[in-house]
Amino acid sequence: MRTAWRVGTPSPIDDGPLEMVREPVPEPGPGQVLLQTLACGVCRTDLHVTEGDLPVHRRRVVPGHEVVGRILAFGPDTETEHRVGDTVGVPWLAHTCGLCRYCRAGHENLCPASKYTGWDADGGYADRVLASADYVLALPTGYSSEQLAPLLCAGIIGYRALRRADLPVGGTLGIYGFGGSAHLTAQVALAQGARLHVMTRDGAARDLALALGAASAQGADDAPPEPLDSAIVFAPVGDLVPVALAALRPGGTAALAGIHMTDTPPLNYQRHLFHEKTLRSVESNTRADALEFLDFAGAHRLTVQTTRYRLDQAPRALSDLAHGRFPGAAVLIP
Repeated sequence: MRTAWRVGTPSPIDDGPLEMVREPVPEPGPGQVLLQTLACGVCRTDLHVTEGDLPVHRRRVVPGHEVVGRILAFGPDTETEHRVGDTVGVPWLAHTCGLCRYCRAGHENLCPASKYTGWDADGGYADRVLASADYVLALPTGYSSEQLAPLLCAGIIGYRALRRADLPVGGTLGIYGFGGSAHLTAQVALAQGARLHVMTRDGAARDLALALGAASAQGADDAPPEPLDSAIVFAPVGDLVPVALAALRPGGTAALAGIHMTDTPPLNYQRHLFHEKTLRSVESNTRADALEFLDFAGAHRLTVQTTRYRLDQAPRALSDLAHGRFPGAAVLIP
């Protein structure tokens, strides 16, 4: 038997939408691996799935898509370089068709048939989890399972957002919101020679940003002390979009890193978009993004700020995330 958390009726996290169940351990099918969960990161997307901000893709799904696990078994006809006993990562991207124009062009993140861990397929809020062998990831050494878990979405998505932001070499980057993904992305940018300014409402997050090397940290709506070459909006708050655009210098780019965001207010063309400013969204990631980021994490020791919760504390972890009660990332440890 396995222990797992399932989303009953999606609703605000403090209303108790998660239900703990005891159920048979799933059997791996063709092309699948069965893993013992060692750690699972708590991502804001899990909150969006649980609260119903995202439409239901799988009824009573098990959330969680930052899974570090030990391989227990393979399903039939599974071809993989991994072996029983290996520790691997299970990320957000769980399946793509491999045949559409986007997959063929190297943009599998835009595949219309894509599937996602913890949304379309049961995820890591459980002590055993199934995954597709083609989508599990080898992990860098030098990190604990607790530290590795946030790298598998927060790190990877942040890395793609940084690329989408077109930060020039030695440029000035503004980050809006400073949670699990932002605090990792900030370190990548700093390692690449960026000058960093952080805008966030949370005082502890501002302290963390300064400790990691940010040149400044101020409130979410405050203007940075200098114009920005690039900006990334991690907070799922549409009101920050015009704020970030107004902070850009001519020719700058703003990337929106979330899968869900509240409505964006009207933009003023002269103030927010003129002077050839660019606004971009970010959708999921490719496996190539994941490999590039994890290679970077292996070559550059990242500080991963975590708060640990037991698996039976998953609702509390999501509630604490919703209310901003911890800096960095939360991680469930079965």
